Amino acid sequence: MGRDRLNIDELFKFYYRPLCLYATHYVQDVEMAKDIVQDCFSSLWEKMNNEKSCEVSNMKAYLYVMVKNRSLDYLSLENLFKSGVSFTELEETLLDEEVEERSVMEARMWTAIDALPERCREVFLLHKRDGLKYQEIAEKFHISVHTVDSHIQKAFRLIREGAYKVYMFLFN
Repeated sequence: MGRDRLNIDELFKFYYRPLCLYATHYVQDVEMAKDIVQDCFSSLWEKMNNEKSCEVSNMKAYLYVMVKNRSLDYLSLENLFKSGVSFTELEETLLDEEVEERSVMEARMWTAIDALPERCREVFLLHKRDGLKYQEIAEKFHISVHTVDSHIQKAFRLIREGAYKVYMFLFN
């Protein structure tokens, strides 16, 4: 059981964020996506502990299919198909490879953003996420507009470098 626990912890560490982003593309609700992914990991953990022969040859694919199915189940149960879109049409519009690739890229980007120095991250998110202008950010933090620009340029550089490092770590 010790090794199974380590495996599930490692899987959770590497796949939680990309799977949450993947589920969000389906359910359009971040909290529900987190619940779906946590539920999938809980089910996987139970399966690993209850079934003696829990062999999965491609765990990444298994997790993505599990999250996709649970997301579609959620949509079906919540009657979100009343707009006339059938279950089959929804599946066809969301190409698995594209959604999976986009969720992995977004996860790499957010991991890199999380790794930014605190003030640099705050300035960057206020500008990019919240849409504040450089002058507004400068006034908020009592810094110059030039300093705001420096933080944003530094953030872009570190995000590019950080996302590349995460990619190389995970896929090499």
